[in-house]
Amino acid sequence: MDGQQQNQRRIEAFWSCLYSRDWEQLAGFFGPDSEYTDVCSPPDDVAVGPKQIIDRLRLGLDGLSGYDHNLRQMVANERTVVTEHTETWHWASGETVTLPFVSVQDLSDGVIVRWWDYWDLATLMNAAPATWIEHIAQGYL
Repeated sequence: MDGQQQNQRRIEAFWSCLYSRDWEQLAGFFGPDSEYTDVCSPPDDVAVGPKQIIDRLRLGLDGLSGYDHNLRQMVANERTVVTEHTETWHWASGETVTLPFVSVQDLSDGVIVRWWDYWDLATLMNAAPATWIEHIAQGYL
């Protein structure tokens, strides 16, 4: 299997862990200098290292009653995997939203060193319950 196929398989495994919310296994995809951000957030709002990345993900996702993934397409090369996908978020209070994403992940020796998510914040904020918005406003640090 060449590097392109290895990277694609690694990111497929990553998505599987993320959508099953297996936080412990998910942390293993990142190294101490790995970076993750949502591009729609401020430019300096970057989580670094497994703990910050998992904490950031949990801040938004732990409060959901459901979380569905729809993979549209994935393109990979020797260093980068780009995934076009949607996530449908469900809250116990009945609200739902489907968020279109493009995720760009750079890998080195199977480790995600950089993960940038491109999506529209307004789509989420217009659908999310006020209690969830208040919760995430507290931050993850």
